[in-house]
Amino acid sequence: MIWLSVSTCFRVMALRLVVLSLLVMGLGVSNASAGQRSHGLSSFGELKYAKDFTHFAYVNPLAPKGGRMSMIGDSGRTTFDSLNNFILKGDAANGLGLMFDTLMTRAFDEPDAVYGLVAESAQVAEDKMSVTFWLRPEAKFSDGTDVRAKDIVFSFEILKEKGHPQYLISLKDVVKAEALDELTVRYTFTGTTVRDLPLVVAELPVLSAKYYSSVDFSKTTLDPPLGSGPYQVKDLKAGTFITYVRREDYWGKDLPVNRGRFNFNELRFEYFRDRTAELHNLLSGNYDLREEFTSVDWATAYNVPPVKDGRIIRATFPDDRPSGAQGFFINTRLEKFKDKRVREALGLAFDFEWSNKNLFYGLYKRTASFFENSEMKASGLPSEEELALLEPFRDRLPEEVFGKPFTPPVSDASGRDRSLLRRANQLLKEAGWVLKGGKRVNAKGEHLDIEFLTFSPSFERIIGPYVGNLKRLGINGSIRLVDPAQYQRRLKSFSFDMTTTRYSLRLTPGAEMRNYWGSHNAQTEGGFNLSGIEDPVVDALIEKAMAANSRKELLVATRAIDRVLRAGHYWVPHWFKASHNVAYWDKFSYPKVKPKYSRGIVTTWWFDKAKAAALE
Repeated sequence: MIWLSVSTCFRVMALRLVVLSLLVMGLGVSNASAGQRSHGLSSFGELKYAKDFTHFAYVNPLAPKGGRMSMIGDSGRTTFDSLNNFILKGDAANGLGLMFDTLMTRAFDEPDAVYGLVAESAQVAEDKMSVTFWLRPEAKFSDGTDVRAKDIVFSFEILKEKGHPQYLISLKDVVKAEALDELTVRYTFTGTTVRDLPLVVAELPVLSAKYYSSVDFSKTTLDPPLGSGPYQVKDLKAGTFITYVRREDYWGKDLPVNRGRFNFNELRFEYFRDRTAELHNLLSGNYDLREEFTSVDWATAYNVPPVKDGRIIRATFPDDRPSGAQGFFINTRLEKFKDKRVREALGLAFDFEWSNKNLFYGLYKRTASFFENSEMKASGLPSEEELALLEPFRDRLPEEVFGKPFTPPVSDASGRDRSLLRRANQLLKEAGWVLKGGKRVNAKGEHLDIEFLTFSPSFERIIGPYVGNLKRLGINGSIRLVDPAQYQRRLKSFSFDMTTTRYSLRLTPGAEMRNYWGSHNAQTEGGFNLSGIEDPVVDALIEKAMAANSRKELLVATRAIDRVLRAGHYWVPHWFKASHNVAYWDKFSYPKVKPKYSRGIVTTWWFDKAKAAALE
């Protein structure tokens, strides 16, 4: 399952630091137009930080280094068996990205801007069909060897050839990378959807060509890889924990993009079999921090002495990122789910209002959109601009696409809303699934059976009532609880009926839309198109979104995509909350300003010796 605070305020010194930050940073809007060499890149050219900026606005540039943080990873993984996160095989450990630098790195208070890390500058060609990067000569791998253009070229080639399928899809229109000299690299593009490609290649991990000349890139391994980033592996126990130690000799620690970041000497990611075990171990002091995703636990399970006396802080941070899509995803590769009327009926049987009232303590809102909690979400009737994109496909689209977008109906919260179940029954009958002897069967006499695949016991309380409603419709629903490793294997091979996941898009989505909804990725093992969506109209609209020349054009295209996807009933939408619920032992401090589009915990918080001493 993919998922992707704090009470004490900064003291007077911190307030002074914030004022100082505003004074020393270049906060006027800069520009990274095509044809101009620049310290940063963004999809539409605008940059918040000027060339001479000293640090990001959401860090404390004087944050002390030291201490340790242990936590649960934010990827939903409950085990790991590999330190190779670049390939399809294996379950990779949390935190591996901390070991690898990129040419440029994200600013998390801008929608899509990146600034120089290994590369000190970049230039997009005037025709936008290539981008050139100039490397910093001081960049080094952790073994002391220099990072050079040949390593950048190697990284691109090996990721595209042998990496996870997501790299192949993201880099499909990147023709080549070439070393112009030791410190200069040029990427060349093809096609018409090249707007985001400079950012895509700018954020590729930098790998050592020399290291992988003797190490098989295509295999899983528990040997720590060679990186160039701020951390390296200290120790690990597969499936139990992994610890990273901050490199004192990290070449880039004083760069503007890194100042005030990566403050912990050690970062440890813990693994437990389920969320109940996670919570118990946090409250027992066996690790420091976790984000709580279970509403009943957030409402009731923290009524314990360490919370009451302030040793454990419960805090809620705003989440300004698109909440994205979480739900029961329906595997349309299976014949029984081909008819969208069947899929719509499945959606009508899920009573969110009952779940929110009885299971979630009213903490959530219902998700309706694949772009939930963002401007990209479709609403109301299509605008003229949206219609201009949709009209050419009218003969291939259902009529409802041209009306208000589909929104899940509101139930009476009874858990068995009769009006919704009657509507679901009618849809199933129209699709050829009739009731015989209390069982839902088709013309071939086949029963409509649905298995929900999950690895989380805590989700059984949510799926259980849903299965009850399905049985009222004559559908035999069941829950298949598997271990995390088997869950990942079955997800990668699309061996499921329905399963739960969550994914979110960037504020400027690009090639990842192909991964989630593109026809090419529907049959690609390990891909993220879980529902198996194969719709040429969706493919065409994705290309329109990727080719947008302004944010306005992007919003028009994503809203059109949203309308088509929602009319397809490829999922049963869940819920969202635009916040992070975080619980942690009170031995950390953090900047006054939170990065708008990130939790920022691992990279901007720091160990507070005074608070830690008070806990002792």
